[in-house]
Amino acid sequence: MIRALRVFLIVFFSSHIMAQVPLDSIQRLDEVVLSDVKLTRYAKGYKVTVLNDSLLNNNRASFTDLLRFNTNIYFKENGYGMVSSPSFRGTNASQTAVIWNGISINSQLTGQTDFNTINTTNFNSVIIRSGGGSVQYGSGAIGGSIHLNNTLSFKQHFDNTATLSYGSYETKNISYLSSYSNEKFSVNVGLDYIDSENDYKYLNTDQSNENGAFQNGSINANLGYVLSNKDVLKLYHQTFIGEREFSGTVSSPSLAKYEDQNFRTMLEWSRFGTKSYSKLKVAHLQEHFKYFGNQNSDNFTFGKVNTYLINYTTDIDLLKDLKLKPIVSYNYYEGSGSSFNNPNRKEFSTTALLLYNPNEKWHYGLNLRQDVTSGFNSPLLFSFDVAYDVSNSYKLKLNGSKNYRVPTFNDLYWQPGGNLDLVPETSYQIDLGQEITYKSASFNLNAFYIKTSDLIQWKPNTTGFWSPENIAKTQNYGVEASLDVSKKIKAHQFSLQMNYAYTVSEDLETNAQLIYVPYHKANINLSYAHKRMSLFFQHLFTGEVYTTPENLSGIFYSVEAYQLTNFGLNYQLFKTNSQQIDVSLKVNNLFNTVYENVAFRPMPDRNFNFQIQYKF
Repeated sequence: MIRALRVFLIVFFSSHIMAQVPLDSIQRLDEVVLSDVKLTRYAKGYKVTVLNDSLLNNNRASFTDLLRFNTNIYFKENGYGMVSSPSFRGTNASQTAVIWNGISINSQLTGQTDFNTINTTNFNSVIIRSGGGSVQYGSGAIGGSIHLNNTLSFKQHFDNTATLSYGSYETKNISYLSSYSNEKFSVNVGLDYIDSENDYKYLNTDQSNENGAFQNGSINANLGYVLSNKDVLKLYHQTFIGEREFSGTVSSPSLAKYEDQNFRTMLEWSRFGTKSYSKLKVAHLQEHFKYFGNQNSDNFTFGKVNTYLINYTTDIDLLKDLKLKPIVSYNYYEGSGSSFNNPNRKEFSTTALLLYNPNEKWHYGLNLRQDVTSGFNSPLLFSFDVAYDVSNSYKLKLNGSKNYRVPTFNDLYWQPGGNLDLVPETSYQIDLGQEITYKSASFNLNAFYIKTSDLIQWKPNTTGFWSPENIAKTQNYGVEASLDVSKKIKAHQFSLQMNYAYTVSEDLETNAQLIYVPYHKANINLSYAHKRMSLFFQHLFTGEVYTTPENLSGIFYSVEAYQLTNFGLNYQLFKTNSQQIDVSLKVNNLFNTVYENVAFRPMPDRNFNFQIQYKF
């Protein structure tokens, strides 16, 4: 630990001295708006998808729906509003990293993020980075990463947005956003509250979704202050508090209830120089849950983890065409819970990202990372990426990496069943992409291959309890395609977005497709705007998924393929230089389709949502 501290201090002070070079202009402050610079600068050879403001606005109620209808990510949802788990290129939920302003927020208990505990209110952008990212983002970034970003601009403005919505199943949502800044100070605050009885009817039955109500509230507050022409201080905070009843299956009712509390706070100090740019982050994260097997009882189980993080990075221009980004990070995890005692984990990592741009056509990236984690021998990780601009309209991309995931607190310590002999998962992946742009159209085509060993799976053991083991070796391969076209004809604006994914995810021992991974998934988004009116149409196809692994023996169970359509209409009542009022109507499951994401857990019938939004 002393050696690690020495390395940290050497890197910190050496790069800090380099940053003393006077800054040409404070205008550079407006250029670095993201807290995660490596997402854009050091990912030239990766597929990176940005979801814009209009998409965020069309899917305000559900982060799961936002990604389901606009990306290639598949979601397994235990009934609407319940636990929502992603499958990114056929990997599982704990192999998908969720990054909040540059730091991972995956649970230290389960290894994953429940996407129904994230509200998109006050996030300026959501960015999808496909491919392995453990070098940049640590444990779990195997299939890809999802980035939630807040920006702080120092341009003079004062904007406010209030939104009210009401929908089927007594669903009520209220949110308020406020953003203010001048040349020295910037602040934005977002408040969001949603409440729903969620008692939708099960189509073709006389049943309804019982014990499915949920309510949650969130606060996002971000502040920035210009200390000098070289230094900027930023504070990011997010609070989420939610309560959900856990609905059962068609044949097995439930009285369970689950309470979530997530708190995230990060202080960030940035220093600007002519040849270097450094950043120091200090953060505290807390996740806390309570599970009531019977909500009418006071008995519950709980789990709680506090994460303390310190991270230092610097961007150094070694040469005109060569950039180096060293990263030093220390994390301390402190847990407690009903099913384990008081585990803790220390993690120290050093990372080096190298970017070489010899000319306007070629971009090379080479990255290394070494972790020192208490209780584990972490492997040396690497990644590389290459981008070549064949022409102004055609670009080739290639990336490869070695990635890993360490066992979670639940994997190791859960009683009964935890396994202290587990080793980290190890994964290798390669991705080849093509990007074609012509005028206002762009087309992306990617082929990928992922091989994972020591995969952690929970299975029933000889004592009858479920326990995790390093047993499976898997391979994932497939293709992804996306098309984005926009066209303006006088006052008429048209846009089209399409995504398609073919994914094979199989156990190498049985050559069987893994459960809950569809071979085919596709979506299409059409939108049209004219003067004060706009409308959109969303369509989703999800192929059949296996729910048991015996598909090669001829005995298997599955969830059938389904198609789902949403429609939305927005009208601008009035607009002045300082005020605007919009009203909108969205119809989900337009054709009243019977469908499930998880076996025996029906999803909602046709439902409506009405919204009014006031900007001032």
